[in-house]
Amino acid sequence: MKRILSLSSEIEALRIKEILDSNEIPHVIRSFHDSAYDGLFQNQYGWGVLEADEADEDRILDLINDLKI
Repeated sequence: MKRILSLSSEIEALRIKEILDSNEIPHVIRSFHDSAYDGLFQNQYGWGVLEADEADEDRILDLINDLKI
């Protein structure tokens, strides 16, 4: 698994998850939220990251770029 993209919010993560699920692209969305530190790491590193197989990186980035246009 490779880190493909940094995510800025839960809404962005849910939308990207929906797109990748519908295209049957395996992925992991990992939040940096930690209840023990009350989200301290989200303030430093952003909401979270999208991780996927390196072979799918170009396809994922194309789908996300199409979404932003």
